[in-house]
Amino acid sequence: MNSKKPGWIELVFWITALLLLGFANPEVHGHEHHFTLCPLANMGFEWCPGCGIGRAITQLLHGNFRESFAHHWFGLPALLIILYRIVILIKLNRGNKVNYKEERYV
Repeated sequence: MNSKKPGWIELVFWITALLLLGFANPEVHGHEHHFTLCPLANMGFEWCPGCGIGRAITQLLHGNFRESFAHHWFGLPALLIILYRIVILIKLNRGNKVNYKEERYV
């Protein structure tokens, strides 16, 4: 990895993830037949602390705030955290200084 462009792989990952969630078809809350990568859901557990965040972000990106909150309450904070991280990574790749000591860990 180029030391002058820290975190570019992570930047591409987050942007791609948000684009895929943005182009995904929003799912109605309570729909039982959906694909999941969640190991707890695949083992048959009814509840998982992270299940629904991706669907919540998809609903947010389509402007459906109530449906987003119905899927997972942390959808909006998660989207804001991801967007903040994208901004930080763009600043790092441009060579701008970041307020905290990010360069030391990358």
